[in-house]
Amino acid sequence: MVAIIFQFTNVWNDFLFGSALTFGRGAPIMVALNNVVNTTTGERPYNVHMAAALLAALPTLFLYVFAGKYFIRGLTMGSVKG
Repeated sequence: MVAIIFQFTNVWNDFLFGSALTFGRGAPIMVALNNVVNTTTGERPYNVHMAAALLAALPTLFLYVFAGKYFIRGLTMGSVKG
């Protein structure tokens, strides 16, 4: 289960990196929100920044919440003797 969690996290990070380089109608919502923020002048809307960060992190957070006990068990399995 720990390997699945790590693999999912790596794949999700690769997806976010690739999606950050797309433009137009194929861009996901995180990129669209970032484009809106970068085109505005004056005051920075930090609420939009936080919304984009939360949307980008939601899948990984859900995985850690639902599989957290397996994650902790896998990390501590090698540290306990016997």
